[in-house]
Amino acid sequence: MDNHTGENNLNELLQIRRDKLKHLKEIGKDPFKIEKVHVSHHSKEIIENFDEMEGQKITIAGRIMAKRGHGKTSFINIQDRDGRIQGYVRKDAIGEEDYELFKDFDIGDIIELTGTVFKTQKGEISIRAEKVQLLTKSLQILPDKWHGLKDQDLRYRQRYVDLIVNPEVKDTFIKRSRIIKAIREFLDNRGFLEVETPILTTIAGGAAAKPFLTHHNTLNLDMQLRIANELYLKRLIVGGFDKVYEMGKMFRNEGISIKHNPEFTSIELYAAYHDYKDMMNITEELVAYCAEVVNGSTVVNYQGREIDFKPPWRRVSMNDLVVEKTGIDFYAIEDMDEALQIAKDELNLEVTKGMTAGHLVNLAFEELCEKDLIEPTFVLHHPVEVSPLAKRNPHNPLITNRFEAFANAWEIANAFSELNDPIDQRARFEDQLKQREELGDEEAHPMDEDFINALEVGLPPTGGLGIGIDRLIMLLTDSASIRDIIFFPTMKPLTKDEDED
Repeated sequence: MDNHTGENNLNELLQIRRDKLKHLKEIGKDPFKIEKVHVSHHSKEIIENFDEMEGQKITIAGRIMAKRGHGKTSFINIQDRDGRIQGYVRKDAIGEEDYELFKDFDIGDIIELTGTVFKTQKGEISIRAEKVQLLTKSLQILPDKWHGLKDQDLRYRQRYVDLIVNPEVKDTFIKRSRIIKAIREFLDNRGFLEVETPILTTIAGGAAAKPFLTHHNTLNLDMQLRIANELYLKRLIVGGFDKVYEMGKMFRNEGISIKHNPEFTSIELYAAYHDYKDMMNITEELVAYCAEVVNGSTVVNYQGREIDFKPPWRRVSMNDLVVEKTGIDFYAIEDMDEALQIAKDELNLEVTKGMTAGHLVNLAFEELCEKDLIEPTFVLHHPVEVSPLAKRNPHNPLITNRFEAFANAWEIANAFSELNDPIDQRARFEDQLKQREELGDEEAHPMDEDFINALEVGLPPTGGLGIGIDRLIMLLTDSASIRDIIFFPTMKPLTKDEDED
């Protein structure tokens, strides 16, 4: 069958459904006029409690996913919020007129069914119908049960269909909700306060990333969507809220990959009188808690690879990892031209004039070491050049008291003892502006005068932590792509020609 023949047949089937709806409206049975249904039970509840519910009269509502008839009797599979259950419909039980209407119900239609709970001769828990009512007429045709909705791109674009025909997808998003709830429980129980900070800002700070740009018409003001909420949360610490967190959407105008979506969920939390070591403890305990809640164990199987999130996790400095991998300690090389040449010739790194030893350590780590960090690992003491908001290490001013947490070779968390010296902070911001000008670094941190003013008011010693919620959920739900755990991932709209193909 060629494409045109298939398309014509599909159009005919769709027209039949439209004609059925037209007929229902003509005879006063328009399903779209029904506003409310008193659902008494759901499929999972009925199946799990059959012994108590056998013989009870109940009402359920859901979507027809399968239908087969034998003259005056029919069987249907009804899918509701919890799963599926069989309905047994007899002409003599619901009446001849209603049974004639029922015969025109299609797969995908949403119905209300009232009847008694019983078990068939084959042992299947079912509902013997006494009343069946059409609530919504489906004018589209769902993918059949054998082939399903397999086109990955179409699954993301039509998530509503994906959720109907691929029940395991729904399970993933239920787990997502449980993980997010567990994170809030964990922090709330430790005295943190959930807060909200601006999404529209005039300065997109708190991270190194490209922002999305927009414009406020009334104020005639160029604005940006936040790339992080760090600087506002630290302002609240200045104001006297000693433990705060915010979980919400961040926006970065960057590439898309299996672990990057321009709009993503992140959490940042800050605690006065804590340091980066305290944040390490919170990180590993929080992740282990979420794993236990959603999977019953700290051990997860991700794409065939076993990862154990049980604390304590490995702790190792960034420079030690680079030396371990390459045998080169860039901090020990006094001549920067020599260091740049070694990085280029021996490690095949793309270097640019003006890079420092700290830049080279960070670059070597990202290019050569990250991929080896499968088991949960805290990578400590990032170079000051790439950590404009972190406090310097008191024993070595070239590095900061910062860590990134890795698992499955992914960064899942970033934290540090917060820089609270306003003089040092201004110098760091100025250095970032210099990197933007001299190195062409478009993601260098902008100057934020109001934040420096807040530091001058006084930020107590503070530990801060950011966790990529989406990546964590991917790991805990064994999801191969970030798009699998975002209901509606960012996608380029199809053109008319692409849609027809």
